[in-house]
Amino acid sequence: MIRKFSCKNSMIINSHGPAMPAEFPHPDHFNTIQQGTLPGVLGVHVTAVGEDGLHATMAITPAHMAPNGFLHAASIVTLADSCCGYGCVSRLPTGASGFTTIELKSNHLGTALEGTLDCHARPVHLGRTTQVWDATVSANGKTLALFRCTQMVLWPKA
Repeated sequence: MIRKFSCKNSMIINSHGPAMPAEFPHPDHFNTIQQGTLPGVLGVHVTAVGEDGLHATMAITPAHMAPNGFLHAASIVTLADSCCGYGCVSRLPTGASGFTTIELKSNHLGTALEGTLDCHARPVHLGRTTQVWDATVSANGKTLALFRCTQMVLWPKA
C-alpha cells in the first residue's frame, strides 16, 4: 500500500483506498474509553497503535479461565476482537461515523494457564466500506490463536 501525506488537509492519502487521519490515536485513548466495558473489565491494555497495526496485552487471571481450568476461548476472542476493532477505529476513513463487525473467525492452537497474553492486530484490507484485520494472540512466545475480523464502515445518514 502506498501512503502519501497531504499537508493541505492533514490526511494520509492512500492511493489504494480512502483518505485516513494523519495521526494514530494514542494507546491511552483506547485504555480510557474501554473502562467499564468488557475489554476494560477483562484487563485489555493497548500498548501501541501505528502503521503496523495495534498491540495489546492482557494478564491472565482466574476470571479468564473456563470451568475446566484452561483459558476460556472467549477471553482470547475478546482480546483479539478488541484489538481489531480498535485498529479499525484508528484507520477509519475521514467522515466515517464508526464500524460494526460483520464476521469473525478464530483458530485456537493452544492455551496458557498463567502469564500475559499478547495480541498484534494487523490491517489486511482498508477500504471505504469494509476493513479486514488479522490478529495473532500469543503467550510466552507460543501462538495460541489466529483471528480474522471483517468490519463494515458506517457513514452518517445523508
